[in-house]
Amino acid sequence: MPATITAFERSPDGGKGLARDTRVRWALEEVGQPYDVRLVSFAAMKEPAHLALHPFGQIPTYEDGDLGLFETGAIVFHIAQRHAGLLPDDANARARAITWMFAALNTVEPPILDLSTARMVEADEPWAQERLPLVRDRVRVRLGQLSARLDDADWLDGAFSAGDLLMVSVLLRLRMSGLLDEYPNLAAYVARGEARSAYQCAFQAQLAVNNPPAG
Repeated sequence: MPATITAFERSPDGGKGLARDTRVRWALEEVGQPYDVRLVSFAAMKEPAHLALHPFGQIPTYEDGDLGLFETGAIVFHIAQRHAGLLPDDANARARAITWMFAALNTVEPPILDLSTARMVEADEPWAQERLPLVRDRVRVRLGQLSARLDDADWLDGAFSAGDLLMVSVLLRLRMSGLLDEYPNLAAYVARGEARSAYQCAFQAQLAVNNPPAG
């Protein structure tokens, strides 16, 4: 039986590929594994059945037999460990790829999420316009460091890995801010990730949920 993941019945991003189930879809597509999707509403996410899978009432979750997982990074890591294609065979290269997975979620993503909060949630606060430049500059610090490390390489450490999958997914959140365009090598890096056929399959699957055909 294929693994089952959960996704928003109606995603806040409207199908732009920013919801975290897209990251899991992408990982499964990269390793060539079929999967089923169970769509959940915002109300259902707070009900006991879903909370038993995800104690914080979020998506995605991952179920495979008697295994249930939550947290995107943990799910992608599990997929990458179980199936070839997302982690190198060499032990040191594998460890470095895992390091980049942690870096994407723990170091690069937090200031980006803070920027999203500042732009969308806090925009009407009286102090918002003073805070926003500070938040944007914190993002620039991380982007500058990442840009210097990537330099002119295609991927973060040799071949494409789960580290790149998560890093590209994180950076995609900056598209509307214009900040990514300040770092051409990072913009090109994200474009390479988006061009992968596995990403395109994942993106189109999430888009189809949120933009079903008329009639």
